[in-house]
Amino acid sequence: MSDSTLEQILKLASARSDAAEVYYLSSQDTPIEFENNRLKSLQTKALQGVALRVVCQGKLGFASSTDLTRLEDLVDAAVQTSEIGDRAEFEFASNVKFQAEEKSYTPPPTQELVAIGDRLISEVRAYNSDILVNVDFHVRTRKIKIATSADVYGERSSQTVSASLSGNLVRGEDFLQVYSFDVARDNVPDCDRILQNLVQKYRWAEQQAKISSGSYPVLFTPRAAAGTLGRLFDTVLSGQAVVQKASPLAEKVGQTLFDERLTLLEDPNIGPSACSFDDEGTPTSRKVFIDRGTVMGFYWDRRWASRAGRESTGNGFRGGLSRPGPDMVNLCISPGSTPVEDLIAGIDEGLIVDQVLGAGQSNQLAGEFSVNLDLGYKVEKGQIVGRVKNTMVAGNIFEAFQNLVDLSDRPEWVGGGAYLPSVLFEKLGVAARQT
Repeated sequence: MSDSTLEQILKLASARSDAAEVYYLSSQDTPIEFENNRLKSLQTKALQGVALRVVCQGKLGFASSTDLTRLEDLVDAAVQTSEIGDRAEFEFASNVKFQAEEKSYTPPPTQELVAIGDRLISEVRAYNSDILVNVDFHVRTRKIKIATSADVYGERSSQTVSASLSGNLVRGEDFLQVYSFDVARDNVPDCDRILQNLVQKYRWAEQQAKISSGSYPVLFTPRAAAGTLGRLFDTVLSGQAVVQKASPLAEKVGQTLFDERLTLLEDPNIGPSACSFDDEGTPTSRKVFIDRGTVMGFYWDRRWASRAGRESTGNGFRGGLSRPGPDMVNLCISPGSTPVEDLIAGIDEGLIVDQVLGAGQSNQLAGEFSVNLDLGYKVEKGQIVGRVKNTMVAGNIFEAFQNLVDLSDRPEWVGGGAYLPSVLFEKLGVAARQT
């Protein structure tokens, strides 16, 4: 969409409202999918559309459309919804301009990724021919423009290539599914690394191991840490959870609640999702939420910040053409100084959690979590001795981080939205069902 169309929508909306915000999204996704060792599909999915928010007589109106030929209908719809809309508690962004960076990167052609997929399948099956291998590549391009009636214009674009490798191994009634994933911006993922990672997981799982219920040292890999600890922090640090009194940290700013080695932050300048402004036209910035164990603050979009008497932190993001809500660009935990191999070597008897089933159950008001292991390993005398099944790990983030052994020295990107080290706790509750 040209800037002139954006300006036309803004002009039409401004004439009929007190304030207006136009958000344009263009995205394209080319997936290349292999299923059960065979190429399954090649197809491109595209989305282009506009979301419009207006303030009319103190009330918010919203409409979105993928038809860019009927601009007056879009404005009509937004103005009409304002009649029954919520009271406008905040103002749209004002007086700021963002220019898109020039990009020269060209993603690899489809046939090159197909060849890589064939090679990955061959190498996994060279390790074990019984494994049914799935490979997914996604080549995604995304362009966003935003303008408001208060002199805001922003434009940003991104190109990412993701690679997912998974295997299914069925042995009698035992079903073992293992995943490995990487995503790169303006580059190709490290396919050799995800291949080595997948095969290593299968090697560690070749033997079965058992553990009795009790309290043990538990090491979360970056992937497992993102799916449990990261998800919980993402929720309790949201300004929305603070306003709704659903965050146990709401009244704890300035208090040291965690081990001083825990520093948790967002850095919108790094990683596949890096961006200079959010989907409301607010500048993003690096911010520390927990500094050496001390709670420092939360992240806010415009709506929830206004309700709390705060300023937006540049964390208003949208799913597609929806209304914005509070979200993070990425969640980062500062690493420690111990190699993960040394962390494992120091465990006399305990668990490694690598893949968890779903998001797990949690009582967020108490900071509690409990997860069923999809893939986990038993450690005995510093050695990984095999895979454990039918096992659950539970704990409380406040108690767990008071019993932190250490953080590994090398963080890893998990899905482009988390940058975390491995985390070893001295003791967590383990429940195992013996079969």
